[in-house]
Amino acid sequence: MDVLTERSSRVVSFAKLHRAAERRDQRRFLIEGANAVTAAIETGRAQIVLVGEDAAPRHHEVVALAESRGLDVLWLTERAVDKLADATTPPGVFAVCSLLDTSVAEVLADRPRLLAVAVEPREPGNLGTIIRCADAMGADGVVVLGDAVDPHNGKCVRASAGSVFHLPIARERNAADGLDALRGAGLALLATTADGDVALPGAASILAKPTAWLFGNEAHGLPDEIVAAADHRVSIPIKGRAESLNLATAAAICLYASSTAQG
Repeated sequence: MDVLTERSSRVVSFAKLHRAAERRDQRRFLIEGANAVTAAIETGRAQIVLVGEDAAPRHHEVVALAESRGLDVLWLTERAVDKLADATTPPGVFAVCSLLDTSVAEVLADRPRLLAVAVEPREPGNLGTIIRCADAMGADGVVVLGDAVDPHNGKCVRASAGSVFHLPIARERNAADGLDALRGAGLALLATTADGDVALPGAASILAKPTAWLFGNEAHGLPDEIVAAADHRVSIPIKGRAESLNLATAAAICLYASSTAQG
């Protein structure tokens, strides 16, 4: 079998997909890790699968799945794996995938009952975790508003553990337009704040209806204008001595509460 080296034109082209501008130009992105690659294959997003020759034995199930779907499987030298890897410890299996771009209108067309809305997230690991939580709790999609990290970022995809392929992810740079669209679709907008007018344990009647949770930036929380535009401001009571919860933890708690309320 042919084995691609780090100097191969295809490897060089794939490595460029770590840059957002290149992903937009090529209309595809690079992922790594068995969970993400398997999810990409199963959902029809994967175009090409790449496997390090030294990693082939531990990824034989991924290779078999790719081949059963008629996908090309390319083999890589160890140096080629290192060139493509974004993770600290390269897993040795990659896929080139079509972009996940979905519009807010497309997400709303399916009449969602629960959405996670990330407002100007900057940390890709946190966005990936929110996507994973939304998937686990049965949310109908994720909406990313404002100036935000790219959901195709390698760290975001890894943090999602493949969930980026399981539910639609829409992006809207104009946050006000995005919120207007969500409200127009009949979703109540819930802002997570430290001093909300509704405490999460008493919000079951609100959560039972179609809702969109608004989660803010890691460093600054939700902008004041976003908080003001929400239909309800919801707080998570903290019983211990911790000053606050981080973004991913708060999102998990809120989405679980909604999942429970909606049955």
